[in-house]
Amino acid sequence: MKLVSKNFDVPDSHKLAVCEQNGGYTRIRKALEMEPQTIIDEVIAANLRGLGGAGFPAGRKWSFLPKDNPKPRYLVVNADEGEPGTCKDKYIMTNDPHLLLEGIMIASWAINSHTCFIYIRGEYVKQAKILEAAIAEAKAAGYLGDKMFGKDFPLEVVVHRGAGAYICGEETSLLNSLEGKRGWPRLKPPFPAVEGYLACPTIVNNVETISYVPWVIELGGEKFASLGSERNGGMRLYSVSGCVKKPGVYELPLGTNLKDIIFEHAGGLFEGRRLKAVIPGGSSSPVLTPDEIDLPMDFDSLAAAGSMLGSAGIIVLDDTINLVEALAVLARFYAHESCGQCTPCREGTGWMRKILDRIVAEGGRSVDPANLERIAKNIIGNSICPLGEAASLPVIGFAAKFPEEFAEYVARGETAKPSTTAVAAVI
Repeated sequence: MKLVSKNFDVPDSHKLAVCEQNGGYTRIRKALEMEPQTIIDEVIAANLRGLGGAGFPAGRKWSFLPKDNPKPRYLVVNADEGEPGTCKDKYIMTNDPHLLLEGIMIASWAINSHTCFIYIRGEYVKQAKILEAAIAEAKAAGYLGDKMFGKDFPLEVVVHRGAGAYICGEETSLLNSLEGKRGWPRLKPPFPAVEGYLACPTIVNNVETISYVPWVIELGGEKFASLGSERNGGMRLYSVSGCVKKPGVYELPLGTNLKDIIFEHAGGLFEGRRLKAVIPGGSSSPVLTPDEIDLPMDFDSLAAAGSMLGSAGIIVLDDTINLVEALAVLARFYAHESCGQCTPCREGTGWMRKILDRIVAEGGRSVDPANLERIAKNIIGNSICPLGEAASLPVIGFAAKFPEEFAEYVARGETAKPSTTAVAAVI
C-alpha cells in the first residue's frame, strides 16, 4: 500500500493539474468542514508520530498550543534533511509538493495558523524551486493567499532556505536561524509550542509527518493507526543505502521487520558478501549486529533494542567495510557539524575525531576504546541539543559491539614506532 509515495512514479506529479487528477486537495476540502479540534483528535487517534527523528506524537504536540495566548501562531515545516543515510523528504518535495502543501493547509486550519515557513536545507536547490512553483500554482488557483478555498482563512506559505548547517535540523536551532540569528539550539523549556518563532506559539513538524496528515483525514484516525503497529500509526518512508542490491526509499507500514526490509525489499546483499552491521535510523542511531536485526522497525521496538528509529535511514554494512574507518568518517562529520555552543560537545567531538583519525592512520593503543567510550559518555546529557548524543552513540556502539575491529588497529599500533605527530599525541 502506498500513501505519500503513491504519485512518485506519475509523470509531472509535481504539477497542480496532475496532483488534482490523482486526488489532491480533496482532503483539505473535507477538513475545512471539520472543527479544528476534531482534526487534532483524529491526528491523536491516528498515532501519527513525528517522523523527523524524535517520534513525538504529532497530535499531542498540536494540543500543547496555549489556548489563551493572543499572539499569532506559526507552523514551521522542518525540511532541513541533513541526517546521513536519509533522503526521504527530498522525494516528497520533488515528486508531490502539493501533498505537502495540502498537509500544511490542514495543519494550519487545525492549529489556527495563518503563516507557515518551510525551512529547507540549502543544498536542496531543486526542491526549493519546485516548492516555490507549487505555492505559486496554489495561489493562482485560489487555494492559498487571502482566502483558502474561498473560506475566510488567509494562509501564506514561505520557503526559507538554510545555509547547510546540520544543527539547524534541531527545531530550536532552526527557529533561531529562521529569525536571522546564529543557528544555535535553545534551552527548553519553554518549548516551541509555547514560545517558538518570534516568541510566539509555534508547531514544528517535518515534511514526512505533515505529508501524512491528508491521509489521516481521508482514512480516519483509527484506520490510519491500524496500518502500523501499536502506538506507531500508519506508514513511513524507509531510506535504505549501503551494501544492498536495491538501495532506495520504500514506503512500508511502521513495524515492518528490519530483516525483511534489507533482504526482501532492498534485494539483500551482493553475492558472496556477509552482513556485518546495520545502522537502523540514520547515522546517529546506535549500530546493530546481524543477530539483532530480526525486529520491527518502529520507535518502541528499536528503543527496546537499545537503538532508535530516528529518521529511518537504514545503512547496511557488509564484510567489505572497515568499521573503524566508517566510524572515523562519522566522527569527522559530527565534529565538523557541532555548533560549538556546548563545551562537552565542542571539545568531545573533536577529541573523538582526532583519536579515530590517528587510529586509522597510524594504529591504535590499548586505551583507545575505553577513552573513546569515556569521552562519549561525558558528552551525553551535557549538551543543550541532541547533537552531542548523535555524535556519541555511534562511537559507544561500534566500540562495544565490534571490539575485534579495534583490536586489529591496537595490535598494529603497538608494534609500530612511536609517532611524534600532533594528532598521535591525543589521549
